[in-house]
Amino acid sequence: MRPKAGASDDERVIKLAVLAVGGQGGGVLADWITDVAERNGYIAQSTSVAGVAQRTGATIYYIEMARDTGRLPVFALSPSQGDVDILIAAELMEAGRAIIRGFVTPERTTLITSSHRIAAVSEKIEPGDGRASSDKVRATAQAAAKRFIAFDMEKIAADNGTMISASLLGALGGSDALPFTRESYEQAIGAGGRGVKASLAAFGAAYDLARGIVAAPAGEKQVAKPAAPEATSIAKVSGPDALVKGWQELAARVAALPEPLRDMAGRGLKKVVDYQDIAYGREYLDRLDRAVALDDAARDFALSIAAAKHLANAMCYDDMIRVADLKTRSTRDKRVRKEVGVREGSVLQVTEYFHPRIEEFCGTLPAGLGSYIENRPKLAAFLDRRINRGRRIRTDSFTGFAMLWFIGGLRRWRRRLLRHKIEAEHLERWYGLALGHARHDYALATEILNCRRLIKGYSDTHARAQSKFDRVLSALPMLKGRADAADWIRRLREAALKDEKGDMLDGALKTVATLDGGPAS
Repeated sequence: MRPKAGASDDERVIKLAVLAVGGQGGGVLADWITDVAERNGYIAQSTSVAGVAQRTGATIYYIEMARDTGRLPVFALSPSQGDVDILIAAELMEAGRAIIRGFVTPERTTLITSSHRIAAVSEKIEPGDGRASSDKVRATAQAAAKRFIAFDMEKIAADNGTMISASLLGALGGSDALPFTRESYEQAIGAGGRGVKASLAAFGAAYDLARGIVAAPAGEKQVAKPAAPEATSIAKVSGPDALVKGWQELAARVAALPEPLRDMAGRGLKKVVDYQDIAYGREYLDRLDRAVALDDAARDFALSIAAAKHLANAMCYDDMIRVADLKTRSTRDKRVRKEVGVREGSVLQVTEYFHPRIEEFCGTLPAGLGSYIENRPKLAAFLDRRINRGRRIRTDSFTGFAMLWFIGGLRRWRRRLLRHKIEAEHLERWYGLALGHARHDYALATEILNCRRLIKGYSDTHARAQSKFDRVLSALPMLKGRADAADWIRRLREAALKDEKGDMLDGALKTVATLDGGPAS
C-alpha cells in the first residue's frame, strides 16, 4: 500500500525487504525487525518468498509496518517494483539483483548491504576468474539508491562468533532508517535467549560503523565511507619452541625481501607451511630467491610477485592426502556446523564422497612402487577395476573419520611418494623455463609464470587443466624471437580459461601457427 500524498507519519506504511540465502539468518533478522516494530507500538507483518536454491535465488523476507492507530492497515504479501523503503542484502551481488528487479529507487530506498562476496554458481563454473565486478555493483548502487550503506558485515559477525543477521540488524539500526532506538534493537536480540552476547557484540560494532557515515546535505545521496584496507602481516604462531623458531627465521627472510613482494611472499609462505611443514616453507623461499635475483625495482618486481603466488600454488597441489587432511580438521567441522545451523546437543551426520582412480592410488605409494604399477598396464588395469568406483565415507563415525585421518597423516612422508616426485619435476621444468627467459624477455618470463594458474583441481579436473597448460606452452617455439611473444602467451592463457572444452584455445593456437615467426613490427 503506497502512502497517500500528504499522509501523516501515523498513517505511513514502512516497507522493508531482506534478501538472504541459506545459512545467513534471514528469518532471524526478519523476526528481530518485526519484534522491534511491535515493541515501539507498530503493527507489523512478515512474509517470505523462498528462492530456487542457494546462490541461484535468495529468499526474500518482506516486512510491512505501520503505527498502531486502532485501525487495521492492509499489508501486501510481497515487495513491488519502486515501492520499497529499505532493502537489506546479505551479500553485495544480492544488492545488485535487487536493483535489477526494480526494488531500489533513488528518490526513496535506503540500500544496506554487506560488501563481502559469495561466488554464485555461474561464477564458480568459469574455468578462469568468473567473478562479476564488485566495483560496478557499488557504482550502480550509489546511483540507484537514496542512501547506500555498505561494509563487510560478514567479517564483523565472524569476528564476534555469530551470524551475519546480527551485524545486518546493527547496520539497519545505525542507519536511522527506522524510527526506533538502539535499546529497542538490543532488547529484541536479548529476547532470543541464544547466543545473545555474541549477537549484541556484532550488532554494536555494525551499529557504530553505520553511525560513522557523514550526513549528506539535504537532497543529496548518502554513501557509506569505504573501510580502510587492513595491513597484512606474517601470521603469529604458537607451539613447540623448535617450530616457532623455524617459523620466525622464515618470517625474517620474508621481511628482508623487497617491500612490494613481502605481502604475496608472506601469504605464499603461510600456505606452503600449512600444507606441509617448516622445511617445505624453506624450499619455497629458496625457489623464490632465484626469481628475486633476476628482478629489479624498475619493473615493480612483477616477475617475483608472480613467482611468489604461483610457486605456492604449485607446491600445494591437491592430492588424496590434502583432501583427507582438510576434511578431518576441527575447523572444517565448526564451519559445517555453522553453515548448516546445527543446534547445540544435536548430532550432525556428514557423508564424504570419493571416487579415486588408479592414478590417485599410485600417487600415494612410494615413488618406486607407484611407478612399478603404472609401468605395467595390465596390473594397473586390474587394480583400477577394483579401485575406480564411488565411495561414501561417514566422517561422523569413528571408522570413517579414522580412515581419512590416517590418509591425511601420510603427509609426513609426502616427499617420498610418486605424486610428489611427478609434481616436483613438473614444477622445476615450468619454473626453469620461465626464469630462463627472464634476462632476454622479462615480460614473457612473467607470462610463463602466470600460466600456472591454468593448473588446478584434483583427479580428472587436474588432468584436463594440465593438458591446457601444456598446450599453451607448446606455442613457445612458434613465438621464438617475436617482440609480442608475451602478449600471445597471455592471449592463449585467457583463451584456455574461457571454456571448459578448450575450443577457443584450439582456435587461438591455429592463429599462432599462421604467424611468420619473425619479430612483430
